[in-house]
Amino acid sequence: MKPVIGVTVSERSGWRIFPLVAFNVWLAGGRAVRWQSGRDVDVGTVDGVIVGGGDDISPDLYGGELVTSARLDPARDALEKEIIETAWKSNTPLLGICRGSQMLNVVLGGDLDQDAYKTFGSRKYKTVLPRKTVTVEAETRLAGLVGSEPMKVNALHSQAVNTLGRGLQVAARDEGGMIQGIERIRDPFMLGVQWHPEHLFYARRQRRIFAALVQAADAYRENRSQIDGVDAAVAQG
Repeated sequence: MKPVIGVTVSERSGWRIFPLVAFNVWLAGGRAVRWQSGRDVDVGTVDGVIVGGGDDISPDLYGGELVTSARLDPARDALEKEIIETAWKSNTPLLGICRGSQMLNVVLGGDLDQDAYKTFGSRKYKTVLPRKTVTVEAETRLAGLVGSEPMKVNALHSQAVNTLGRGLQVAARDEGGMIQGIERIRDPFMLGVQWHPEHLFYARRQRRIFAALVQAADAYRENRSQIDGVDAAVAQG
């Protein structure tokens, strides 16, 4: 059986985004299921989670002020907050993509810079093509996956991680110093990237991100099966 990955998407654009993410999960050896507000969602039924991109996160979640350009989805905020909290407590492997990376940080107590391109001297891109250069921090999980050489990624965001949430560290920055990747300091696998690797499936380094999630999900499933087997044996006496 393939590891099952729950993928959160927006109600508005999920029909377009989910197939692309699912394709990347399939390439990595997993099977994706679609999650969105209004549907039954249970982290206990999957082996890994992808919190996908989309709308901005409500500043109410981290004490920020609403900017006029923000496009919000409160129902999705609530759903993903619960999913991330459950995944953190259960050690379920998780990958956050763009908004998903930001949500991971916010749920763990961090905040966002709502006008990041004004704060940093980073060149603003809005394209699914690999135009932005990011540098991966040495001795991070991300560096172990994709190497520490600078790489070209895409960019569709205006906000970015500011203060880090608990248990997280910076994994990548762009040329202006803006945070582009975060990760859990300790195992299990929990990584957030500000770009959209699902659009870059033709790039080997980007495919490794999905492969790492699926591999971690497979190990998580195996470990959970062993624990369930021991519990069943104990119950039977």
